[in-house]
Parts: sequence; C-alpha cells; structure tokens
Amino acid sequence: MIDIYETEFRKADLNLLVVFAALFRERSVTRAAAALHLSQGATSAALGRLRKLFDDELFTRTRTGIEPTRRAIDLARRIEPALGMIHGAVTAQEGFTPENGRLFTLGMSDDLEAALLPRLLAATAELPGIRLAVRQANRNTVADMLDQGEIDLGIAAAPAHGPDHRTRTLFTSGYSCLFNPRLLPLPVPLSLDDYLAHPHLLISFDGRRGIVDDVLDPRGLTRRIIGSTTHFAGAAIHLSCLPALATLPTHAAEVFAEAMNLTVADPPIPMPEYTVSTIWHASASHDPANTWLRELVQSIH
Repeated sequence: MIDIYETEFRKADLNLLVVFAALFRERSVTRAAAALHLSQGATSAALGRLRKLFDDELFTRTRTGIEPTRRAIDLARRIEPALGMIHGAVTAQEGFTPENGRLFTLGMSDDLEAALLPRLLAATAELPGIRLAVRQANRNTVADMLDQGEIDLGIAAAPAHGPDHRTRTLFTSGYSCLFNPRLLPLPVPLSLDDYLAHPHLLISFDGRRGIVDDVLDPRGLTRRIIGSTTHFAGAAIHLSCLPALATLPTHAAEVFAEAMNLTVADPPIPMPEYTVSTIWHASASHDPANTWLRELVQSIH
C-alpha cells in the first residue's frame, strides 16, 4: 500500500506540513518559527514552498499576523489529525494522549466561560501539556468560527448550525435574579412588586431590551432600566456597588453570587429554560484530540 503513495510523497517534504500546522495554530510567522525552533527566514521560506505545493496563498497578512485562506482551513482539518497519527506511530503511542500536549481553543460567551472554564482548568491542572484558550462566541457566530478554524469546539445555547456541524446537549439552564443584599436588602423569594419597583441593570447586545422585557410586555408590565452592559461578568461587578437587580443565566448567576457574596433568586415571572450544547465541525468527529476535548467538557458538568 505504501507504493501507492510514494510517487506523490516524493513531490513534498512532509516536514512542510509541520510548519503549516504551526502557522495555522499561531497565526504568526514569528510565533510559528519560535514554536518550531526555526529562524523566521526559514519559516518564511517553508511558507513559500507550501504555497507552491498547494497552489494557494494559504495565509494572508493582517495587522496582527496572518489569516488562513479557505484552502488552508480545509487543509488544516485533514493535516492536523494526520500529524497526530504520525506522531503516535513514531512515539509508539496510539492516537491522542493529553500528555503529548495541545492547545485547544473553545468558543463561548462569558456567562458560560464563568461557569465552565474554572472546572476545565481544574480538570487539566495535572496535564501540563494541555492549554485552554477561550474566544468570545455566541449561538450566531460559533458555527462560522468553527468553519474558519478559529476554534476547536463551541459551547452555546441552541447554536445555529448547518449540515457540516455536529452538536451534543451539555445541560439545561434558565434565568435567575442577582443583587447585592447589602445595598438592596430584598426578601427572598422576590415578589413581583419588589422586582418592578427597583432599578434593573440590563445585559443586552444592543442595550435596548432583553428577554425579561419580552416576558413583561404581554402582561402590560415594565421595569426601570438604569443602565446596560454587553457582558454578564461586568454586570456582576457593577452590582457589587450598585443597588439594582440583574436577570441573567442561572449557571452564571450562581457562580457570581458565590464569588462576590451576592444573592441569587428566582424571578417572580415565568422565564424560559434553554439547552446549552457543544458544537463541532463534522470533519473533527473522529479526530482523537477533538473527541478527548468533547468528552472532557461533557464530564465536568
């Protein structure tokens, strides 16, 4: 079977694929060179050979480094698992093992990061080769980020996705109220009168309205919003010195309440529940490293 590939392999130095993987991961010729212990000139020369080999620009320059082309993204999905198998064969190891080391990039919003990242870091604390990075993402952006190779795994509430993506339910969440009992000494459970009588801090992308307002409007009710932020963690920090209420995902509210000595309570209005799922590109379904990452995320919740 090796004979089938020998002719094609003679056309390419397979070490170039290692350079390609480093360039794709680091998004910088300088950082890739450092990771490979090569000079920047040698890495640039290897990139030139890669461009000739694949008849594509592969990476374009930006202000912050380099960005992969569509061809490079497609190649990366096939090259990285193949390099992992070659590494396993050379080191007599089967597939991916966390001891080999790997940088994993996850995409999620800051409420999910607050709930999940500490647990993930604790679970990998004894694996010095594993490094976790988080990129901000939401249900509308996570699929595109997977397609562009920006993240290995997404975590989002009911993520929008297409036929090239796979999802798995992680947990179900809802909404809770958060406030500072030292500045806003409200009884728990909250009454509707107290909820509407006191000021609210809105967490919203456009700063105009949130899901609470969608629930209140049909009932002919309104709340008094005194300010807004786009970040759940920012809202929790503001509540430490602000006599106001915030309504946010329960999984984040519980984390912030414990960390900042705030009070978490059920909203006095019916709020929907929703499912949080992991999402990955179909091409990574059988990649041992991605499979390990998915199982790790599943295991910590």
